[in-house]
Amino acid sequence: MTRHCLVLGGARSGKTAFAEGLALHAGSKPAYLATASVLDSEMHDRVRSHQASRGERFTTIEEPIELSHALLKAAKVHDVILVDCLTLWITNLLLANDDVAAAVSELYATLEEIQQAKVILVSNEVGLGIVPDNAMARTFRDLAGSAHQRLAEICDDVYFIAAGLPLTMKGDAPGALS
Repeated sequence: MTRHCLVLGGARSGKTAFAEGLALHAGSKPAYLATASVLDSEMHDRVRSHQASRGERFTTIEEPIELSHALLKAAKVHDVILVDCLTLWITNLLLANDDVAAAVSELYATLEEIQQAKVILVSNEVGLGIVPDNAMARTFRDLAGSAHQRLAEICDDVYFIAAGLPLTMKGDAPGALS
């Protein structure tokens, strides 16, 4: 059975770099499934910076909404798929007025189905700060927190990254991933 993984952390915590290291260690044909929607020049610059830092080590797949479909397709070709990131995906779903809970349930079922590839999910932990002052931000925080809890159930390994340092919350130490 393939061990799926969830990597959580704050903004600029080092979670993506950690997840990339896990992916490169876990397989020989890694894919990077990016969920960002490029809506402004700042996000464009961020995406280009991420792409440049990855170089040719990953095959990049861009899919902001249909994550489960993209994972199933990628799992036919790649032995490890890094999804970066779930919070951007949830944002995209909210902006599209899609049912986030249903999409998370679909993702959960997809992860159960995928046995031939390891999936590494990266997401921002957004519930550690102050309570947001507006309803939309509170809804986002609640949906992200619920998604993290659901996905942590199915993932064999869960890490929390702070200051570039991993804390193993569930599963094996980082070097022991199979």
